Amino acid sequence: MVTTYILLRSMLLFAANCQALDTFIAAVYEHAVILADDTKSPISSHEALDLMNRNMDILEDAVKTAAMQGAHLIVTPEDGIYGWRFNRETIYPFLEDIPDPKVNWNPCSDPARFGQAPVQTRLSCMARDNSIYVVANIGDKKLCNISDVGCPDDGQYNYNTAVVYDSNGKLVARYHKGTLEDRDLWVPGGKVHPALRRFLVNIGESIRHCTSWSACANQGSGIFSPDKVEPYYYNMKNETGGLLISELRSHPRNSSTYTPTKWNLYASHIEKYRSGSNVFNGFIFDDNYTFTELNANHGEYTVCQKNLCCHISYKMVEKHSDEVYVFGVFNGLHLVEGEYYLQVCTLLKCESMDLKSCGEPVETSSTRFESFSLSGNFSTSFVFPEVLLTDVHLAPNMFQVLNDGRLISQSGISSHPLLSATLFGRWYEKDPIGKQKSKFIM
Repeated sequence: MVTTYILLRSMLLFAANCQALDTFIAAVYEHAVILADDTKSPISSHEALDLMNRNMDILEDAVKTAAMQGAHLIVTPEDGIYGWRFNRETIYPFLEDIPDPKVNWNPCSDPARFGQAPVQTRLSCMARDNSIYVVANIGDKKLCNISDVGCPDDGQYNYNTAVVYDSNGKLVARYHKGTLEDRDLWVPGGKVHPALRRFLVNIGESIRHCTSWSACANQGSGIFSPDKVEPYYYNMKNETGGLLISELRSHPRNSSTYTPTKWNLYASHIEKYRSGSNVFNGFIFDDNYTFTELNANHGEYTVCQKNLCCHISYKMVEKHSDEVYVFGVFNGLHLVEGEYYLQVCTLLKCESMDLKSCGEPVETSSTRFESFSLSGNFSTSFVFPEVLLTDVHLAPNMFQVLNDGRLISQSGISSHPLLSATLFGRWYEKDPIGKQKSKFIM
């Protein structure tokens, strides 16, 4: 299953058109994408469309289900329509020319206005026919003059692109992704001023789908609001897809009960715990973490990297002798598949008894925790919690974020083996502005 695309910026559009709503219902979806048999050999446009329609059949079912359950907006997976592992030649039949939303276009009502656009048309109709905002990921193509600086040799820019259609099917946003996995295939979007980027993220954090950055290297899905982790449920209809739906406040920061989380408050005022007897380095997604082994059934530890110190207090129900857990910290610039600054505190299970395996993908565990509390003296206010159970299941209603920045477990956690618990911070001001590019057009 691929990671659902994080399009926080779409919330700007939804909020602007739903001012009268005190609350709204949001949905996120992911599924096992149907992939092309061979992504290294060119196929016809007809074959490419057939593959994309098979994936859109699955997405359309999710859109209909979400709409029937009252959702106003649904975010669908990145690469969820055509898959991945293409080269510049083989991706070509999967791309469409996506116009600037300023042209005021509804593909469902006027499909031929900008040439052949069957994918955009179908997505638009999904939105219109179900009266729901649809966020999807497709490929945009733009011709360029090969004599121009930066124009690829084939005379075309390819953009990994998110599109947003409103509940009438109108194209209302186009986002050219700036953090890219394959720069030989895609080019980054244009530059966004740092203040604007922070504003967009600040507004957009009303809905978020957590991605596969974590030590388990698998998908965990959740919807978060600025004031709390909202209640949600996980509806796995079958092995091919999962849908999350939650009711959120339209303007949570305007609520009289809203109290912003001070992510560094608790960690900045407690006395430092001991670092543990075994401190070592390991890698998660090529990021160099500092770990300390949790070699006792209970304890309190501190682990630091640069100016970020992470604290943990925990108690295990039982510690399986064939499993190793560590507590780690990363505070630095992530350099793979994009460049962006992270601050992370994470409790995780290692892949094997060998400490060199800590940070490798893990899907199952047997050790249960009676309780845990994580905190860190973060330098950013954009911190997101994630708790994963064995078999990479989410842990709804099993943890809580306190206003002082602590991620604490709740009573239900002791019944389920734990894979990881993480506080994931994004320090946007530290991003390399010249390289971290994005473009958001409304």
